[in-house]
Amino acid sequence: MLLVPTWLAASELPELPYERFVLDNGLTVVVHTDRKAPIVAVNVWYHVGSKDEPAGRTGFAHLFEHLMFNGSKNHPGEFFDPFEQVGATDMNGTTSQDRTNYFQTVPTTALEMALWMESDRMGHLLPAIDQAKLDEQRGVVKNEKRQGDNQPYGALWERLLASSFPPGHPYHHDTIGSMEDLDAAAVEDVGLWFESWYGAANATLVLAGDVDVATARPLVEQYFGWIGSGPPRQRMQRQIAARQLSTREVIEDRVPQARWTRSWNVPPMGDHEAEALDVAAEVLGGGKTSRLYQRLVYRDQIADNVSVSNSSFELAGLFSISVDIKSGVDEAQIESAVMAELAQLLRDGPTEAELVRVRRGIESSFIRGVERIGGFGGKADVLAAGQVHLGDPGAVRASLQRTVEMSAQDVRDAAGRWLAQGDHTILISPFTARDEALGDAVDRSTGVPSVDSFPTVQFPTIEQAHLSNGIPVYFARRDAVPVIQISAIFAGGSASDARLGLPLGTAGFAASMLDEGAGERDALQIATTLDELGASLAAGSGLDHASVGLSTLRESLQPALDLLADVIRRPRFDEGEIERLRSRWLASIAQERAQPTGLALRLLPPLLYGAGHPYAIPFTGSGDEA
Repeated sequence: MLLVPTWLAASELPELPYERFVLDNGLTVVVHTDRKAPIVAVNVWYHVGSKDEPAGRTGFAHLFEHLMFNGSKNHPGEFFDPFEQVGATDMNGTTSQDRTNYFQTVPTTALEMALWMESDRMGHLLPAIDQAKLDEQRGVVKNEKRQGDNQPYGALWERLLASSFPPGHPYHHDTIGSMEDLDAAAVEDVGLWFESWYGAANATLVLAGDVDVATARPLVEQYFGWIGSGPPRQRMQRQIAARQLSTREVIEDRVPQARWTRSWNVPPMGDHEAEALDVAAEVLGGGKTSRLYQRLVYRDQIADNVSVSNSSFELAGLFSISVDIKSGVDEAQIESAVMAELAQLLRDGPTEAELVRVRRGIESSFIRGVERIGGFGGKADVLAAGQVHLGDPGAVRASLQRTVEMSAQDVRDAAGRWLAQGDHTILISPFTARDEALGDAVDRSTGVPSVDSFPTVQFPTIEQAHLSNGIPVYFARRDAVPVIQISAIFAGGSASDARLGLPLGTAGFAASMLDEGAGERDALQIATTLDELGASLAAGSGLDHASVGLSTLRESLQPALDLLADVIRRPRFDEGEIERLRSRWLASIAQERAQPTGLALRLLPPLLYGAGHPYAIPFTGSGDEA
């Protein structure tokens, strides 16, 4: 009888229990109780995104997101000010094709303040918006667009959407919009957008953390119950816009190396075939053990990086493969290798070992995400996404559960149906010189509710011990989720390179080599083991220290520790792996030099510390050491 290790078997993803209720004005409220810390994540999602923008108003959903942080009628100052005073975290807002969301995590005693703030901008935003604020935020968004366009390959996503979806399709344009449309936005447009999309019935409020329905319901009724529902909305239906023909375009840009990208229009989120394509994307391009990485980067050494994604939206999806081509390699060689690997997947489907790797990756990623109540991938985020996109707070977890249970035949069938024809290819090559609301039930004249007390945070007890060789060990117990985090920290980092007479970047390069072969495992075997364990390992170097971090599920702790010990104690530093990493390392330095922020971070240390100071160095090296 074949015994399968428990860490290889499929398992049920953790449940996220919740209670849901709807106010008379249509506001949907989801509450998840998690008492491990005295904090509450407050997420407000509006079911509107760039796909809902009319012609001539691209970028308006994102522009409006910015305006939501510029104050409201009863709090004319910056939205973040009261939150910063109480130590809130994870404060942000984002816009996608399908939704706009706003979120923060606050101490339990500041929950009422957070609800006051969110309800004030939901119900009292327009009186605070004037031409000056619109002009200010228009400038911020236009600068954001310029920054994106000035990044290497910054125009790729915009071109990919425009080329993949036909004119008039809701996904033909990206969320940032065009400069011309941003310039055309008027204050009247702001009012119309707010009244059309920011009513209570088009919003979902999620509270996750140290709160329950008995506490939440009266507060939500008090602060949000008076707000108008907004007009009824007619939701768009799926529009995949499947392509029958292959098309191609070439773009010249100021990039250090060519990037080849091929995409296919595929089914939307929640579709069984979209979930199967998620698995196909991981098999083809999910990390070092993926087929394309092993073929292009590791074996043939014709590429510096490979990424594969299946981006699922409400109406359609986009499956894409991107390859950063090694200097001197012809595009045709890349395309031939990619399509050969894709053809094999269409013919044979994934192997059982690949399904195990993908399964463990999804499980571990989900568990690590929901260890937190707020922020991207946290519990509030997961519940809100399910409710807004699919009408069920548990939909994201259910979709991931179906994905980990996907069979090889499911993946083969979906890939064969959607990735066999109708693609679009972009080659970016280096540029050459040639309703009316009711009366507010809250007296807001006294301003934002003050927060006079803060909950006591119970930090875990730190236990200390020493190994027989003298290494100190610090242990903090947390039992909320079955994840164990281990960090090994060593004195000495990048600042020691010059002092030891070593080329700049040696410390970081050496740390990055640790998982490129150790003990009896080579680089791919290490990556395979980590995938099978649902673990992740990262090594790196700061100015004064080097560290190796391991994150693993509790059930796979022992084999993960065995691997960590090899990485720390028995790195191989094989010559072949050194050359492979050197090529990627130099390519990453070229990328740094091609983007404004990366270049600034290389130039700033000598200006701050002065020539000859140990900190006056770029961490990755000069790029000339090879």
